[in-house]
Amino acid sequence: MFRTLLAMLMVIASVWSPFGLAEEGSKADPQKEMVQLAGAEFWKELRAGGSGYTTASGAEAGQLINVNGERWRQIRNEWISPLGLIFLGASAGSLLLFYLWAGRIELTHKRTGKKVMRWTPFERAMHWFTAINFLILGFSGVLLLYGKHFIKPVAPEAVWGSIIYAAKVSHNYLGPLFVLGLLCMLVKWMKNNFINKVDIEWFKQGGGILPNGKHPDAGFCNGGEKIWFWLLATVGVVVCITGLVMDFPLFGQTREDMQIANLLHGIASLGLFAAALGHIYIGTVGTEGALEGMATGYVDESWAKQHHKLWLDEVQGQSSAQTTEAKEQRST
Repeated sequence: MFRTLLAMLMVIASVWSPFGLAEEGSKADPQKEMVQLAGAEFWKELRAGGSGYTTASGAEAGQLINVNGERWRQIRNEWISPLGLIFLGASAGSLLLFYLWAGRIELTHKRTGKKVMRWTPFERAMHWFTAINFLILGFSGVLLLYGKHFIKPVAPEAVWGSIIYAAKVSHNYLGPLFVLGLLCMLVKWMKNNFINKVDIEWFKQGGGILPNGKHPDAGFCNGGEKIWFWLLATVGVVVCITGLVMDFPLFGQTREDMQIANLLHGIASLGLFAAALGHIYIGTVGTEGALEGMATGYVDESWAKQHHKLWLDEVQGQSSAQTTEAKEQRST
């Protein structure tokens, strides 16, 4: 109780002294006055995060100063923020240079006009639901982390306030929806994404992305798609868990828990977003015919033969077997 009164006196002294309590002509030093009033040992203990007495209840209720907050701020601003910008810039720059060097991966044979179903309507809806949420979360997260450096200095205050508010609200509310979409994708496509010998050979041949290079065979998912899947299953899950810890501070999380979650969330999110740029590039402008599959559900037979030959052979084998069985049934 005595220490609480001293703390109150320190605050009062720091507020009143500039208004005339200090001697005329002298400049008040609030921190020095606090030390004089409460004692150096008390102030040292307070700055170290020591707990005092309070009638309030709850985690950390007796801790006046969050001493780990400054350490969190330094790690976030001096390490995670600049390194994340480097990763994003390096990813985008590498993809641009690769496109200028290699161009788009074209089909080696003309389109046949025969279509093969690759994605069902449910799978496409699930993919686009998760992908759109991911993009909004990614760009809103970038705004929250870097917007104050690039947008705030040039935008009117009202515009900047609206932008950052929209980014924060969308990030908070769409996060749980992304979690649901990601979990559905992981469960649905887990069986197609275990690495096998075919994928090892696919990696050895560079995935067929090099100009004039041989395109390796692949099943339903090639090696690159499987790597992206396991990034989502590991790094993506870290993003989801840490995001939920911050989004729902209702389960006894301390300030230190939230700070750790924030740092892990930043590292994992920036790394995943940088990797996602490669996935987006290959699935759109980087490969002829790739976007058609997820847009319509069907791909041309030539595209399937070039990029997923083993899967096409399996589909055609099943189709041939079904046709034969149908003919036998009709004949009997």
